[in-house]
Amino acid sequence: MNLSLEITGLTKSYAGSGFMLDNVSFSVPSGTIMGFVGENGAGKTTTIKSILNTVQMDSGTIRLLGREMKDTDTVLREDIGVVLDSANFPAVLTPAKLAKVMHGVYKQWDQEVYAKLTGKFSLPMNQKISGFSRGMTMKLAIAAALSHHPKLLILDEATSGLDPVTREEILEVFLEFVEDERHAILMSSHITSDLEKIADYITFIHQGQIILTAMKDELIYDYGVARCTSGQFQSIAEGDRLAYRVREHQIDVLVEDKQGFGQKYSGVTVDQVSIDEILLLLVKGEK
Repeated sequence: MNLSLEITGLTKSYAGSGFMLDNVSFSVPSGTIMGFVGENGAGKTTTIKSILNTVQMDSGTIRLLGREMKDTDTVLREDIGVVLDSANFPAVLTPAKLAKVMHGVYKQWDQEVYAKLTGKFSLPMNQKISGFSRGMTMKLAIAAALSHHPKLLILDEATSGLDPVTREEILEVFLEFVEDERHAILMSSHITSDLEKIADYITFIHQGQIILTAMKDELIYDYGVARCTSGQFQSIAEGDRLAYRVREHQIDVLVEDKQGFGQKYSGVTVDQVSIDEILLLLVKGEK
């Protein structure tokens, strides 16, 4: 299996903050989309900054497209497309003028691809970016990121705050991007419904630690949440529960194999579970 991104033993701490990335390890296979989820402050953005070498990690290794990126590695940066939650383009530029700037930055800049994407997104080429809505600005950032032929796309909340129609347009572009099996996407997002539509894998991070990485389809179709009475909960073996949360009238138990669990504990109701609820149980529940 070819890996577009491989993170091993990443640690990063900030003096006086009490927060650290603690031995973060996960990988993104080529041809796939990895969803990266966690609550605010969990460590998603610090991980992404470490990947992009904009913060200095304390220890660990990060390999992008098989190589470690150094400060002077402009060649590898050509192959990395980045869209952050706020696109910091100069407000006085227009998309047409932005293209001229980007052409000077990226040797692989493809004006034809840029024109196709800005046209698909119906962006006015001669309007100043200062007059763009958030949705228009994020579409422009995605068009720019894809127009220098990256092989790895790194997205930090690129679809947050956008309306459903705009998000759907953007998700279609991401799916088209990974049709090329040399390409991959790491996508941090609080909008887990987007990840449920397009992700192949999901990695959960909490308090600077990776708590679970799994195939999205396994999470959606195999995992489940058992709704138990206190008596039923007492009968469940510890090894059959990943996490549990005591609620007012029931106990919710996260299970890895809802079909097998249902057969073993026939009197317990087991429901399908969403990415949001898995995250909630892993973060707020007890082990």
